Amino acid sequence: MSHFSVTVFCGSMPGSTPDYLAAARELGAGLAARGMRLVFGGGNVGLMGALAAEAVGGGTHVTGIIPEFLRAREVEFEGLSELIVTDSMHTRKRRMFARADAFVVLPGGLGTLDELIEVLTWKQLGQHAKPIILCDIKGWAQPIFGLVDHVIAHGFARPPVRQLLELTPDVAAVLDRLEEVRADQLSPSESGLRSAVGNL
Repeated sequence: MSHFSVTVFCGSMPGSTPDYLAAARELGAGLAARGMRLVFGGGNVGLMGALAAEAVGGGTHVTGIIPEFLRAREVEFEGLSELIVTDSMHTRKRRMFARADAFVVLPGGLGTLDELIEVLTWKQLGQHAKPIILCDIKGWAQPIFGLVDHVIAHGFARPPVRQLLELTPDVAAVLDRLEEVRADQLSPSESGLRSAVGNL
């Protein structure tokens, strides 16, 4: 079986409470302890940096994907297993998508929301069947579900769209869910999870 890789979207800032950084560190360490690979935005700042530091320290394979113009602003993480520098944000997102067996969304800003909405839209359009798992630290993810419900209520999406997102209360629940996803991939029914969007 190929290596199981988790693409994590999260903030390039630390957030307003230490709980956010603690969650990022817990996830990074948890992925490493389970032998899961990490794919992330490549920066050494905010939740991204905390996440990657724990994953690298735990000895797992960590891939950072960062656009050239952000290397100075976000300060690329040194010591990764692999650093991919792209020509644009769009290419970055497609590469992060292609490497993923599952997506985890930690708290973050507009960039995190952009990444989430893009993979959610692709899933709605049938371009992939990869899990999209939101970690609801301090209730951070609740407004996202509120917005989805609002879109549905106003007739711009069908109710099943809500089921395309998975809400988990904490990092421990995220890791448990990832274990389930990895186990499911052992069955033939899961062999088609890689997206038709292509391995770019």
